[in-house]
Amino acid sequence: MRGTSMKLQSLRRAASVTLAAASLVIGGAVSGHTADGSGHTEGSGQTDGSGRQAAAAPVLRDLAAAKGIYYGTAVTASKLTGTYGTIVGEQFDSITPGNEMKWGSVEPTRGSFNWSGADAVVNYAEAHAQKVRGHTLVWHSQLPNWVSNGSWTADTLRTVMTDHIATEAGRYKDRIDHWDVVNEPFNEDGTRRQSVFQTAIGDSYIADALRAARAADPAAKLYVNDYNVEGVNAKSTALYNLVKSLKEQGVPIDGVGLQAHLILGQVPSTLQANIQRFADLGVDVAITELDIRTTVPPTSAQLAQQKAEYKAVTAACVAVSRCEGVTVWGFTDSDSWIPDVFPGYGAATPYDENFQPKPAYYGIAEALGWTDGGTNPPAGACAVTYAVQSQWNTGFTAQVTVRNTSTAAVNGWTLAWSWPAGQSVTQAWNATVTQSGSAVSAANATYNAAIAPGASVTFGFNGSWSGGNTAPTAFTLNGAACTVS
Repeated sequence: MRGTSMKLQSLRRAASVTLAAASLVIGGAVSGHTADGSGHTEGSGQTDGSGRQAAAAPVLRDLAAAKGIYYGTAVTASKLTGTYGTIVGEQFDSITPGNEMKWGSVEPTRGSFNWSGADAVVNYAEAHAQKVRGHTLVWHSQLPNWVSNGSWTADTLRTVMTDHIATEAGRYKDRIDHWDVVNEPFNEDGTRRQSVFQTAIGDSYIADALRAARAADPAAKLYVNDYNVEGVNAKSTALYNLVKSLKEQGVPIDGVGLQAHLILGQVPSTLQANIQRFADLGVDVAITELDIRTTVPPTSAQLAQQKAEYKAVTAACVAVSRCEGVTVWGFTDSDSWIPDVFPGYGAATPYDENFQPKPAYYGIAEALGWTDGGTNPPAGACAVTYAVQSQWNTGFTAQVTVRNTSTAAVNGWTLAWSWPAGQSVTQAWNATVTQSGSAVSAANATYNAAIAPGASVTFGFNGSWSGGNTAPTAFTLNGAACTVS
């Protein structure tokens, strides 16, 4: 049963809640630590430049804790510094190493271990009062060559597998909250994937792995994790039947992980019902690797739909008492696997490449009970006019007008967009403009932070270009998609 107080690990720190646009999107680091080691700080919200206090931006870890769940992200150990590290610590109360605990990373040669990446993730989590989701002990992919191409009998591979589990899970005993013990054991039709483990050991390898993990770390919750099992289908039913069988045999299994690598417009309508049916078996459920990919560059309409779908997935977890939490598979588009694997797709995470919260971030927050009080307009409640005023062989001058088309004032703003043709900003006025790659964000000056309903603000900049000077096609204001005129 969920308990609100037991998971409210930290005080409600106003300064951490105020991950307002200027401190996040333009690369400012949030500093300071509280006694709980979380990195959250005490203080008041930012002002809008007129002495009025801006509304607080949501902190996902605190909102999730109030709902009795966790909200996590996959991380890359080497990036846990600077703005990336600050956001991870401030926004999430659970982290998953993206690659650092996989077999090929930790035991590339039999009996020779490299713990540097995994240790860095666990140490970071403990310094920021976060859970760790161990990922993953037994998987058909990212195996070292000596495992995937070895000549094995059932007994020899079982020994290798259980020794590896004993060593890795034993190293982090009492420091891991959940282990993805077995990852992706099924084909799309519900048959067993013919991994090296399935081929050499047979069906029993999953039970063997779970028993070995329980012996190595009795306190950790043990999961089987898979993709395309979010809705009720042949694959999820095979997983359901596996869990039912394991429980009947007395095999230690505590939960199932639904990866949720989703495509925009294809969130299963049976997601909540599927979570519930696993919960009814007496196991926990977690959304373990959530991202929602779309064609790139995304339109304002796509970003608005993505927001609705992140909200729906998060709400489905909140609605089922045994859904333990949600993990996004990387919180920023700059650390997402999607573009490398699915050409033409991307923009799959809640933050853009410049650490700017996207509409999806606010959709998650809304599913966790947050309301913006009018600070962040809904999609379509802002309108942007972008005009190139002059252009020469290597440069140009542009003017941007942002109009508040909502019925509530905007107090403090950041406008974000991506260049379609590789342009760069060289100088700006009436806003602080920063750029990382193609991603650009413009934060208000002290004197134009407030935009009344129906009012507008204008800023300008000089930029450089080569080969083309195509105008941006999509803008977000404080994470909400705007119309473009």
